[in-house]
Amino acid sequence: MSDPHPPHPAPPHALIGARGAGFRTRRRVILEDVDISVAPAEIVTLIGLNGAGKSTLVRLLLGLEQPSAGTVWQRPGLKIGYTPQHMEFDRTLPLDVRGFLRLSGAYDDEALRKVLARVRAEDVFRTEVGALSGGELHRVLLARALLRQPDLLVLDEPLAGVDVKGEAELYELISDIRDETGAGVLLVSHDIHVVMAQADRVVCLNKRVLCSGAPQSVAAHPLFRDTFGAPVAEALAVYPHHDHAHAPTHEEEAADG
Repeated sequence: MSDPHPPHPAPPHALIGARGAGFRTRRRVILEDVDISVAPAEIVTLIGLNGAGKSTLVRLLLGLEQPSAGTVWQRPGLKIGYTPQHMEFDRTLPLDVRGFLRLSGAYDDEALRKVLARVRAEDVFRTEVGALSGGELHRVLLARALLRQPDLLVLDEPLAGVDVKGEAELYELISDIRDETGAGVLLVSHDIHVVMAQADRVVCLNKRVLCSGAPQSVAAHPLFRDTFGAPVAEALAVYPHHDHAHAPTHEEEAADG
């Protein structure tokens, strides 16, 4: 039987991607037949309910796990800045933000202050990590990811423990960083209300890709409505979205014939 997804070269503009990717354990299928890619200066938001396979897909894309089927690729020499879904801190540990960021490399104070200013968190330079609020911690983690001057930011559930106002501010910040640097962004979330307004493209996952495209088209898709419910889809359909020019993705090229 021929492979329905034969090995496919990475699109020349893609930073990272997968084609026909699957992942299974001995007991169950976690991902099946997933196609995804992220282009420079593009914000791709991966959404889905808990248990949909989002974090597993991120691990495949980062090379932390190997797919059971299909292919995964990164552009040669790609620099990735990553913020994990969970990061626990011993709040009794006497480690300030300066010391935490220096764990990532021998950066001088000027570089650290500069990257904190970039994420609008310069005031926490000497604050102990255990004393940070949820929003401050996410900004510090984003600053750490930016220290490598990445081509791609991979942000796995970056808004846990942040209130609605803080969510909007963080998404605006992520969008500004994309505009300033031209980096691609893969953002993973199960909280879709603010996400949909900021993404260039949304991929709705439930073990496989249910639908993918511009936020408003995804919100109107029957499988999205089945997954998240008609009231959520109707609320999201009214969100304004400002298109940001980016190179066409492999999926979009295929759709255009």
